[in-house]
Amino acid sequence: MFFLSAYELYAFPASGRAPHALVSSGSRYNLCMAVFNEKQEELEHFETRMGVPRGRLAVTMDLVTDAMALIGQHGVYCQSQRWPGKPVMDVQLIMKNLTDAKELIQSVMEELRNKK
Repeated sequence: MFFLSAYELYAFPASGRAPHALVSSGSRYNLCMAVFNEKQEELEHFETRMGVPRGRLAVTMDLVTDAMALIGQHGVYCQSQRWPGKPVMDVQLIMKNLTDAKELIQSVMEELRNKK
């Protein structure tokens, strides 16, 4: 028995079944998700050091941090006309959501570490 992620439920709603690649018992990662191929080395490194859940969260944290850096750079060029020196409102909202997501990820990592 296996569970589908939100991506898989969205991608394969009609059949209710996952394609053969998802069910492969020898596969360590979900083959339909590109992130597992793109970040394979980082995932293996952090999963080995921290365990699978915390390792994946650590890689997720890195991705969110990178996104925050990119949106921060974008905010430098997209200044608000109402409030000079501040990024436009959509950039501010994106940054707040990324910051909130990062805090939630950190709290989950702490909970997992405390359960050991």
